[in-house]
Formats: sequence, structure tokens, C-alpha cells
Amino acid sequence: MNHKEIAHAILNAIGGKENVSAAAHCATRLRLVLQNEEKIDQAALNSLDVVKGTFSTAGQFQIILGAGIVNEVYKPLVNLVGITEMSTCQVKSAGAKKQNPLLQLVKLLSDIFVPIIPAIVAGGLLMGLNNLLTAKDLFIHGKSLIDANPGIADLAAMINTFANAAFVFLPVLIGFSTTKRFGGNAFLGAALGMIMVHPDLLNAYGYGAALVAHKVPAWHILGLTIEKVGYQGTVLPVLASSFILAKIETNLRRVIPSSLDNLLTPLLSILITGVLTFTLVGPLTRSAGNLFTDGIVWLYNTTGFVGGGIFGLFYVPIVITGMHQSFIAVETQLVANVAKTGGSFLFPIASMSNVAQGAATLAVFLITKDKKMKSIASASGISALLGITEPAMFGVTLKLKYPFIGAIIGSAVASAFVTFFKVRAVALGAAGLPGIISIKPASIVYYVIGMGISIVIAFFLTLVLAKRDAKKNTHGLEKKAA
Repeated sequence: MNHKEIAHAILNAIGGKENVSAAAHCATRLRLVLQNEEKIDQAALNSLDVVKGTFSTAGQFQIILGAGIVNEVYKPLVNLVGITEMSTCQVKSAGAKKQNPLLQLVKLLSDIFVPIIPAIVAGGLLMGLNNLLTAKDLFIHGKSLIDANPGIADLAAMINTFANAAFVFLPVLIGFSTTKRFGGNAFLGAALGMIMVHPDLLNAYGYGAALVAHKVPAWHILGLTIEKVGYQGTVLPVLASSFILAKIETNLRRVIPSSLDNLLTPLLSILITGVLTFTLVGPLTRSAGNLFTDGIVWLYNTTGFVGGGIFGLFYVPIVITGMHQSFIAVETQLVANVAKTGGSFLFPIASMSNVAQGAATLAVFLITKDKKMKSIASASGISALLGITEPAMFGVTLKLKYPFIGAIIGSAVASAFVTFFKVRAVALGAAGLPGIISIKPASIVYYVIGMGISIVIAFFLTLVLAKRDAKKNTHGLEKKAA
């Protein structure tokens, strides 16, 4: 089949051009928003050799075709449907309209945090590298690499400065992204973030000690006492303030004459939002953010390995719903306040889940005789071990069911193990085999053992369940024949 014939076959299988509202593609997948997903002929899609798997998420129906093929099929597809080519962002927006309010909130958080993840990951991984250089007993008994090689002490100090920047000035990144998301001027959002971490303010990391010592600086304006405290490493305060900034700016533009717009709108937007931030919004959301973070840490410490195991068991179902995107905000807060929180316990559990999906998928690769499934399983299994699980989940484990069961059990046991040994990440990165550098140096051994447990259980349990599934199917056929 040529690419036009493939496009035509796919279009027929998804209910025809009348069923397609929007279409885009990423590196490997067609991303479609359909009027009614019940019209999809799944059997017809599965019969196409070019289709490596399908899944539905976030209001989109996605068809895995592979790199180099998807873009060639996409062009004739949009011509057959009679729509213009769209970006993945446009399709995401179209798909979001079909979601319930909770998933829309998750998508909102995703839209804000996904663009700034590269900066956070870069800073986090540099922090992990610094920890490798400064941790005692990791490579040399009783010493760190810095102790053994004093000449690289300044290198470690420089790396530490680079690593901390993204977290110290986190409100600038979030302010830019949030204000842009809500339709305001992104650079005003960045300016608000800069105000919230201005050097004239008391550093947020020193607020607790200053409060105990009764030495919190303040402004005294018209009888009001306003604390001069920064918001380094915070998430909720800058999210709320940036939302208010965007709404104030867009409303001011409607009432201020165009001749004064460039002068008054930025001035009033920053002034009003800044005052609200330090008098009302900031203190309230700082307290709420601290309570939320403390609550998450308390839950983790209280439920222990049982809670970790339960979370590991349900992590993939959460990913299927897309709810895992909301974890980005929580993880950012945990990593930004690593001295207080100890780091993120979500990252190690996500890693255990991802490698379990990879191991189960590779087990399918080993035992399946279906050439198409073998091809999908080989590539998606390795991808899952490296932290990208969607192809493995939707193309293999969910489709066959028994490897999915093997994977979530492997994930649950390994998650309980890493939770028992308090494994935490001090950085965000690829949740899988490469995630070792993101883990606290003292916990790296337990992290590696945890991945081993996850891989072994998921792999061998999938083999066992596959044999049981095969016997069950054979028995069913014998009954039908009888």
C-alpha cells in the first residue's frame, strides 16, 4: 500500500471524514480528535501492518505509525478529510473541550509546566552531578570525589550555582508560562516572578528561622505591615498571582484607551498584582502550598512501604487517565525544597513503573510469534526502560492484558521496596534506567536494586501469565470444538 492508500484505509476505519474534527501528528503518531470514538473499527485498524498500536487519551485518538511514516500518511489524510494541517497544540486544545473539568485542570497544569520542564530537568541533573562529586562513601570509602581531588572543588561549586538557578528563580519561569497560558503578556509574568524573588526581599529559605527569631523584615504602609519575604522555590503563590495578573491585564486593555494602553496597562497590572501578591495572595497560597507539601510528605512517611506499593500498583492506571501530568507541580515543589522535603518520592515510583512496563513488553517480544507484535514490542520495550512508556502500554501490555498485570505487580513490589528504603530524587529527569543520576547518592544502590526487582518480577510474571493465557485459550477452543 502507498501512503495515500494507507490514509484512506485509516480514514475508513475511524468512521470516515465526517467523524474527524481535528488532526495533527508528532514524531511517531497520528493525533486525531473524533466526533464519536464508538465509530472506530478497531479490528480494521489492527489489520493494517503499518499500524503499530492505538490508544485514546486526553480527548485524542492516537495511532502509532512510526517515525518517517506518520508524516507521509498525515498529508494525504488531511486532504481526504478536507481540513488544514494543524499543530499538536491546536489538536490538544480541540481535544480538551471533550474532557471533564478534572482532566481540564490537569491539562492546564500540563500546559504551564511542560514548557519549563527542560530548564528544571537541566538544573536538577546538574544538582545530581554535584551530589555525585560531593557525596562521601559513594566512590571512595570515607571520602567524596572533592575530598580526594581538591582541584575540582571549584568545578563542583560552579555546577552547584548552575543547578540552583532554575529553582531559586523558579517563579520567573512559572510566571512567564502561566501568564502566557491565561492570555496575558508573558514578559509581565516574568517581571512579576522577578519581583517575587528580588534580592531586597528576605530569601524564602530563611523565612522559618527569621520567623522564630522575630526578625522578619516588613514594609509599613498606611498602617499595614507587609512582610518583605521572597518566594524562591514556590509554586502555588506564583501560579495564583500570574493568573490574577493575566486577568487584570486583559480587562484593563478593554477599558483603557488605545493611546494610553502601552503606558498604563503594564504599570497598573504590575502595581495592582504586586500589592495583592504581598498582602493577600502570596501569604495565603504560601501557607496552602506548605500545608499541601507537608501533607504529601506526611502521607508518604505514615503509610510507608504499603502506601508506596499501592501507589506503584495504580501508577499506570493514573497515567492512562492523564492525571500523572498534575504530579509535575508536586514534584517541582518537592525538588525545589529538597532541604525540607528530602526530595521527590514520586520519581522513583514512576521509574519502577516504567521499567516494569518495559520488562513485560520485552517478555512479550520473547514469546510472541506474531511478527507485527514482535516488532512493536522490541522498540517500545526498550523505550519504556528509558522512561517513555506510552507505546509499550497502548501498543502491547494493555492490548494483551496479561503483560499489563505482570507489569503493575512488578511495579507495586519494587515501589514498596524503594519506599521502605526512603529512596528519593533530588532532580527531575527520565524516569527509568537513566534516572540514576537524579537519585540521592546515598539511595542509588537501593534504586538500582528496586529496578532489578521491578524488571525481574514483571518479566517472569508475564511469561507465567502468558502460558496460563495460552492454556486458557486452547481449552476454550477445545470446548467449542466439542
